[in-house]
Amino acid sequence: MQEALTPSNDQAVELLVNLFYADLQRIARRERGRLATPSATLGTTALVHEAYLKLARQGTFKDHGHFLSTASLAMRQALVSYARARLRDKRGGGQAAVDIEAVSILSTNDERLVALDEALNELEHTSPRLARVVECRYFAGYSEKETALALGIGERTVQRDWTMAKALLYKALGT
Repeated sequence: MQEALTPSNDQAVELLVNLFYADLQRIARRERGRLATPSATLGTTALVHEAYLKLARQGTFKDHGHFLSTASLAMRQALVSYARARLRDKRGGGQAAVDIEAVSILSTNDERLVALDEALNELEHTSPRLARVVECRYFAGYSEKETALALGIGERTVQRDWTMAKALLYKALGT
């Protein structure tokens, strides 16, 4: 009898996405705004739907933090996949770099986004937590508090990791 009341994985993911849809829209809107030419990127709703498809494949989430962490990774993957497709199609080159928090290394034209993803993959091998912090802070636009919740670490640790990760990415990208 108890089993009949338990939602399926698909229903649970749909419930979570519906619950946090406004947050996902806000994050997607902010990420699109960071891009050099937002009109050439995925639309806000399309980005949320791409993230939803990735979240639906995940299936289960331990808690709100796990959901936030997974959502940030889904946004990263969706944006990078779209950038790679644009580069393959020879569209969208030559866009002006856009800073976030006065950090030019994190500019987001298609080529820089793909280069950032490759550098982030390298960083992931040496320091997975630093890579997760970048996903949360940059790709999902989470605050320090949201990042701390998503990763199960303290806000001060997020601040230190964010500073370290930016420095390592500067070095890796030769900026």
